[in-house]
Order: sequence, then C-alpha cells, then structure tokens
Amino acid sequence: MQVRPKCSLYVDVGYLLSAAAVRVTGTSLRNGIRVDYESLIDELVHQAEKLSELPVLRVHWYDSARDGVPDTQQQAIGELSNVKLRLGRFGVEGQQKGVDLRIGLDLVAHARNGVAEVFILVSGDDDLTEAVEEAQLHGVQVFLLAVPNADDKPHGVSRHLVRAADGLKIVFPDTIDRTVAKVEVSPAAASQGRQPEISGTLKDLAAAEVTDQIESVASRVLTTFLSSASAEELAAVTIGKPSIPRDVDKALLTDLSDRLGVIDLDEAVRHKLRAQFWAQFDEAYGSED
Repeated sequence: MQVRPKCSLYVDVGYLLSAAAVRVTGTSLRNGIRVDYESLIDELVHQAEKLSELPVLRVHWYDSARDGVPDTQQQAIGELSNVKLRLGRFGVEGQQKGVDLRIGLDLVAHARNGVAEVFILVSGDDDLTEAVEEAQLHGVQVFLLAVPNADDKPHGVSRHLVRAADGLKIVFPDTIDRTVAKVEVSPAAASQGRQPEISGTLKDLAAAEVTDQIESVASRVLTTFLSSASAEELAAVTIGKPSIPRDVDKALLTDLSDRLGVIDLDEAVRHKLRAQFWAQFDEAYGSED
C-alpha cells in the first residue's frame, strides 16, 4: 500500500509571537497581544497545505515554559488535534533554552525517517540553518514561513537560514491581523503613562543614536507592558526591583538588538537599557527608593 505524501509544520512559537507582536504593537513583548491560538494554528495549517500542495501530517509547536512544565494555555494547545507540544525552558534572562535544539533534532530525525516530503518551518533562527541543510540531505524540501512586519515584509529571518531553505514566504498578513490583537491600554494605565526625558547621565554614556534607540525601546516596551499588566503584576514589579520581569527583559533586549542590527548587546548597553526602563517606570509610577 502506497503512503500518500504529506507535509509537516514546525512552529517556533517564540519567533511567531514576538514577530506578530512587533507587527501589532511595535514591540516584541508577548504580553502585549492576545492570540486566538486555535484559529491561528488552523490558518497556518491551511497555508502550509496551500504552499506544499500536500496535507499536513502534524503541527509541531515549540515553546518555552517554566521548568519545562506547560501552563494552562500550552496544555490546551497540546490537546488540539494533530498538534504536538514540544517545550523548552526559560533562561536566566528570559531567553528560550532548548527550543532551537529540539526543532533541529526533530527536523533531522523526521527527514531521516521519511515522516513527510515537505517541511514548513515558521522561524527565523540562524541556529537552525545546519539542521535545515541536514534535513535536505535526506531528500525533503524545507520552506520558511516568516511573520510579516507592518510593511508586509519578512521579520527577523536570518539570511543564512533563507539561503539554506528551499523558499521563503510570509504568513498571510490577514492571518496575523485576524488572530492576534493588541491588548488595549486601560484608562488608569493611560492616565499614568507619562513619558520621561532620558537622563543626562545616560546621554553622556552612550552614542547619540544608541541613546535614542534605548529611550524609544524602553518607552514602547513599558507602554505595552502597562497596557496588559494587572495591579498585582505592577506591585510585583516594584517589589522585585531591580530585577525586570523575564518576558519584559527579553522584549527589551530583542527589540534593541533589532533596532541596532546586532545579535549580541554588550553588557554596558544592556545596563543602560535596563536603567532607562526603570527610569521611565519610576517616572510613571513614582520611585519607592
């Protein structure tokens, strides 16, 4: 009996949601958006089938969780039909740990075992380049699906990954616009959301263009965070100072890296960025120091 050819869909959720957040809110902070996950997955499956002209065998959904334990939303996603939940964990600074490794291992193993003829990968991670090339050696085609930015151009995709893949398409912009929404600013948060001037000290420590980007990124991430944070979460931020919540810190670092066009920010720039976040937070809510 001949097995009907199929395609397989691999979704780097950290990339998908942070890039979608950039399109919707202007910052990569995931807490700034609400997502209709079931509809989003259905739309991605539909596009994968249209691109490959093959039915999707399974959706592999790669995300991070505290200690690798799924939260309520992740559990619900993992219970959807033909969706395989694959979890990494969070690093000290909120970065995903183990996710790209899981994706890479699965791409190679599934290609070697002939799971599907076409792989559709939703990611922009440069670290997946070698895994894509290795999968291709086993006879599969690998196409990238990139999230569109506000100008409907691919957001945050490594050039090395693009060169390795068999093709690059963007997720249908309507898919993101229908399934991902901005968390609206509450009247209370909006009334307190004053934007401070950047301090003289920071201007002295950084080049003018870097300083401008630090101020802009800190302002945008803070505004997005305030639009979705509860009173309890705001209190927790103040109590936890000087530690910045993991997801907020990740958005700060990711957005500034994108603005400056660099992969790794040096420690001095990270320090200034975090200091600017706290300066703006204290200006809006009042420092308790």
